Amino acid sequence: MTESNGPDAAEPTEQMPDWEKRFRAPRVSLPDWAEDAPDRSLFVSNATGTYELYAWDRATGEQRQVTDRANGTTDGVLSPDGAWIWWFDDKDGDEFGVWRRQPFTGGEDELAAPGLDPSYPAGLALSRDGRTAVVGRSTDEDGTTIHLAREGEAPFELYRHRESAGVGDLSHDGSLIAVEHTEHGDAMHSALRVLRPDGTTVAELDDTDGGRRELGLDVLGFAPVDGDTRLLVGHQRRGRWEPLVWDVRTGEQTDLELDLPGDVSAEWYPDGSALLVVHGFEARSELFRYDLADGTLTRIPTPPGTVSGATARPDGSVEYLWSSAAEPPVVRSTTGAVVLDPPGMKCPGSVPVEDVWVDGPGGRIHALVQKPRGATGPLPTVFDIHGGPTWHDSDAFAAAPAAWVDHGYAVVRVNYRGSTGYGRAWTDALKHRVGLIELEDIAAVREWAVSSGLADPSRLVLTGGSWGGYLTLLGLGVQPDAWTLGIAAVPVADYVTAYHDEMEALKALDRTLLGGTPEEVPERFAASSPLTYVDQVKAPVHISAGVNDPRCPIRQIDNYVKRLESRGAPHEVYRYDAGHGSLVVDERIKQVKLELDFAARHLPK
Repeated sequence: MTESNGPDAAEPTEQMPDWEKRFRAPRVSLPDWAEDAPDRSLFVSNATGTYELYAWDRATGEQRQVTDRANGTTDGVLSPDGAWIWWFDDKDGDEFGVWRRQPFTGGEDELAAPGLDPSYPAGLALSRDGRTAVVGRSTDEDGTTIHLAREGEAPFELYRHRESAGVGDLSHDGSLIAVEHTEHGDAMHSALRVLRPDGTTVAELDDTDGGRRELGLDVLGFAPVDGDTRLLVGHQRRGRWEPLVWDVRTGEQTDLELDLPGDVSAEWYPDGSALLVVHGFEARSELFRYDLADGTLTRIPTPPGTVSGATARPDGSVEYLWSSAAEPPVVRSTTGAVVLDPPGMKCPGSVPVEDVWVDGPGGRIHALVQKPRGATGPLPTVFDIHGGPTWHDSDAFAAAPAAWVDHGYAVVRVNYRGSTGYGRAWTDALKHRVGLIELEDIAAVREWAVSSGLADPSRLVLTGGSWGGYLTLLGLGVQPDAWTLGIAAVPVADYVTAYHDEMEALKALDRTLLGGTPEEVPERFAASSPLTYVDQVKAPVHISAGVNDPRCPIRQIDNYVKRLESRGAPHEVYRYDAGHGSLVVDERIKQVKLELDFAARHLPK
């Protein structure tokens, strides 16, 4: 076994390979803007080499770094009046901490909600004057609590439950609070409750399917108009995510049948007369404007690829973060302008993805394939498995797959059962046979990759992070003859220990996925745990893990590694001082270098 630590020093730019430039090139997120001060914005950037929050005064053009922490900061909220920036202060990526705030124009940080002890965050909503906050919290002891925190007053507890819940939104006039909750015990499908600031209930919305709880609801936001009691809600009543408008005062529901084949989300235009619709289908996305008065749906032109976020501005323009697998991300506007163009080196592009559809045991599986330009198979091939599991790979720019392509590998990404974007039934299919369902789909795509001549069966790498890291370790044990080596980042390795050590919200998700706790359904946890199959692993294994990770905690990874050690199985472990991944560019580059080197040393030539 080999262990290492500490990031390497950066190379001079002129000597830097393209794959490293993709990580180092300055990037920015889609800027949030203050509802009542739209010239004031907040965004995330890696300009210093660590992802931090930045304030941007559009009127003057001034940009100011707000946070400066060794392990980075990405969780921030701009108050609607533009006066305050709230940011979440945890310790070295452990996600357990408190909210602090800083004036938009700069100044000292202060405790934003005095009287609330540290916790995991469970949502935040701020009033228009920035003086009142609805703060969601989660702890192992209390489950979820939601508090109303007013300046100069002790926090008032609005809500408490053992199961997971979160703050949805605060109405424009501050009189209504939307909460997403899973009191029914199904952490994958929320119900909604609307409260007054005194904690009394105004309305409930709770979808079921034939008496079984299999339908979720999602708060998309209150109408941005004083006195308006309309709440935009995402629902799954027709087998996919779609929006509806729910008047919480009258109970009236206006279902928006948009006749779009994939998942649909939406947000309000600033005057409340229309919706900005984001439509995702088969790993790509597009934008529309939906006028509520006459039901007109108008396409907003965007290039082919993926819109990772979008917002409608008061002048009617739309700003959106766009990329494709071949083209790096950029914040564009429908005015034709590039909204934010950070100075410094430009990010090199990569190669486009090819779509592949493979027949699998649960239906057609969508995979995205990249390979070096001009290359013909069979190639060394990396199966890069996405996390989540309720997520999906898309035609969007990703530096890590591009690095593998630069080094001569084909990259295959699989939207297995459990992935979003292909309907509710596809997403929910993994229940109870957790991990094993996904591996069946990955195996089907692997068979296609080999039989089509793309992949060299003697040089197959299984890799992924988080849930993808979990599937990597599970796959190496369940399918030991299928893979040449495995590279797992921040994985679940010992499901039982992971359950007992992880943050409370993930305990709730695991109970939903597996149908109970390890004590209630031990056979399911055993069947889905990589530790169960560790003695069958034949391939060399590389594991990286954050020592402060609350999602895939370090103790359960150590348990797995000890079993590899006891067998003398070839493996390498890299532990680093962060949580569930790193926000430090040097650290991320070091991890990719370690992975590339591991593959180069262990794959046949």
